[in-house]
Amino acid sequence: MNRTHNNGELRITDVNKKVELIGWVAKKRNLGALVFVDLRDRHGITQVIFDESFNEQLKDVKNEYILDIKGTVVERSSKNPDMPTGDIEIQAEEVKIVNKAATTPMIITDETDALEETRMKYRYLDLRRPALQKNIMRRAKIVRAIHEYLDSEEFVEIETPYLNKSTPEGARDFLVPSRVHNGSFYALPQSPQLFKQLLMVAGFERYYQIARCFRDEDLRADRQPEFTQVDVEMSFMNTDQVIGIGEGLIKKVMKDVMDIDVQLPFPRMTWHDAMETYGIDKPDTRFDLKLVNLNETVKDVDFTVFKSALVAGGHVKGINVKGEADNYSRKKIDALTELAKKYKAKGLAWLKVTDKGVSGPIAKFFTEEQMSALLEKMNAEVGDLLLFVSDTHYMVVCDALAAIRNHLGKELKLYDPRQFNFLWVVDFPMFEYSEEDGRYYAMHHPFTRPKDSDLDKIDTDPANCLADAYDIVLNGFELGGGSQRIYEEELQDRAFKALGFTQERIDAQFGWFVDAFRYGAPPHAGFALGLDRFAMLLCGCDSLRDVIAFPKNTSATCPMSKAPTPVDNDQLKDLGIEVTEYESEENK
Repeated sequence: MNRTHNNGELRITDVNKKVELIGWVAKKRNLGALVFVDLRDRHGITQVIFDESFNEQLKDVKNEYILDIKGTVVERSSKNPDMPTGDIEIQAEEVKIVNKAATTPMIITDETDALEETRMKYRYLDLRRPALQKNIMRRAKIVRAIHEYLDSEEFVEIETPYLNKSTPEGARDFLVPSRVHNGSFYALPQSPQLFKQLLMVAGFERYYQIARCFRDEDLRADRQPEFTQVDVEMSFMNTDQVIGIGEGLIKKVMKDVMDIDVQLPFPRMTWHDAMETYGIDKPDTRFDLKLVNLNETVKDVDFTVFKSALVAGGHVKGINVKGEADNYSRKKIDALTELAKKYKAKGLAWLKVTDKGVSGPIAKFFTEEQMSALLEKMNAEVGDLLLFVSDTHYMVVCDALAAIRNHLGKELKLYDPRQFNFLWVVDFPMFEYSEEDGRYYAMHHPFTRPKDSDLDKIDTDPANCLADAYDIVLNGFELGGGSQRIYEEELQDRAFKALGFTQERIDAQFGWFVDAFRYGAPPHAGFALGLDRFAMLLCGCDSLRDVIAFPKNTSATCPMSKAPTPVDNDQLKDLGIEVTEYESEENK
């Protein structure tokens, strides 16, 4: 084989060249005297034309056969402007069948009707589809740009261990049993957090890694049990400087991969403002539809649902869906109500502003003066649909309206899907309280540093202690985040105590780590970006599975290899493990 060109390369300027192409048969059309074959490789498709002298050789050729073709580039009489190679075709002079192919269980085209389970079972065929190959190659370009940028900024690429100590704070660990030390287990890393901080203690100053991470948690479209993050850590830099490195990295990726010049610096928004305005700490700022706090506006309205929430210290918020009153029937509003209930809201109140007045189930509870105040507060006009959620819990109100807002943004096409809006969310709470467990948890992780102004609040007022943390958000997705780290032994101890850790637990889980702080740990900070999620957004996909070569399904299994599977008893015996039948609580 002596391929002279790939199948996306030839143009009208190549007419009369002698060429040799190799690829898969994407399509075959037999017109009797002539046979047309679309020859595909990862670079594109070139049309090949065979005269009747090839009929015998080609009679059994089907889609996905691999052909080696020699011929001459000629100008097409019927050009295809939708193909980069659409001005030319190859007049075949020789053909060799390199390999045959059975009839595939799915169509190898951008648009396929195959079920996702079929696509994943035959992933090597699914990956032949040009759309998926484009995604995987775009992902590779993202990685290349990341390497180039961080290398140019004098970061050192360093690998950290996969076989770690289990620290069961946060998501579940994937555990790996030790054969040498029966009864003991390694844990696969949820992130390289501790090791990258130790690299700062070691004096490397600037570290990065394209790191594989593992979390045993429930799956969804933008989550996988094994994923990849761009992990970055640096010493002696304040938050603005760290954010500047992150912005420079993203700017480089957007230019190299998408040919888009993003404007720096990115906007910043506090966590509190994000929650108040959008109901979520990863807001999609491509469209308006902002939340309105109505506590003061409706405090005297004689509507039990609002009143009971406010009396209990709760909240009432609303959104104004401009101009959509006539387009939302009771059935469509009921569907929005069910969406709100998925986020623990008890219901969804609504009003329609019409040229005959305000209508809706709760309109009768408002006096004329109260209704006028409400319409003014919500900037409501004739034709608007007003939606409300109230609850004793602030996060229930925010979560429900944020879900409705995102749903309406997509359904009403309120944003340009080709637009990329980056945003830094800053000043996160250091802790979040779990009523169920009766204790505080770290909103990010236990090694996040509080803002200098809030250092005393770790002990005295943890509920209002702010972290020196920052998340980067893109189009409603958390792309990544980071923080300044605690580097003093005493402050780290106070943070652990605020989280309810006993000294025994600190020593058992993190003693090896915090011991390093005794030897001159530098001030340090960092961030991590989700590579899979970044690729998903830049490729315009709805699922991480479309930018990962061999992903798991929503059951955390691989339909292709059938992993996970049982193993031989001899292997288990070597590990000192015996498998017993497990009966879940719901099946008892």
